[in-house]
Amino acid sequence: MAFIQPSRFLRNVLALDAAACAATGLLLSFGAGALSGLLGFPAEFLRGAGLVLLPCAAALAFLASRVRLPRLAVYAVIGINILWVADSILILVAGWFQPTMLGIAFVLAQAAVVAVVTELEVIGLKKSVAEEIQPGTARL
Repeated sequence: MAFIQPSRFLRNVLALDAAACAATGLLLSFGAGALSGLLGFPAEFLRGAGLVLLPCAAALAFLASRVRLPRLAVYAVIGINILWVADSILILVAGWFQPTMLGIAFVLAQAAVVAVVTELEVIGLKKSVAEEIQPGTARL
């Protein structure tokens, strides 16, 4: 498995991603009832989305605290963020819900933030140092 020493930049962006996931997750989990009418999405949908984000926030915070990361873990974060952006757009165009204008703006704004954070994670990954493991040696 290929490991990297994450750059300070990557660790900071992962921490930012964790904080954004935690804040959005808490807002949607606990404010689903109040937000439902404002955004035009069912409270259960908003609450479910919020509850999905909370363990993601914990995983991102864990990754941000590591001095050594599997490169695949960073690729997974980037891939999941790309899926989140795509799903956000799909929710708006599929016709499953009837969001208000504020709901549409909320979905587009959070998708844009996730897209920017994802790009910053790609930049941070490029700034990170790949660890070279000598043949025949194991790293624990």
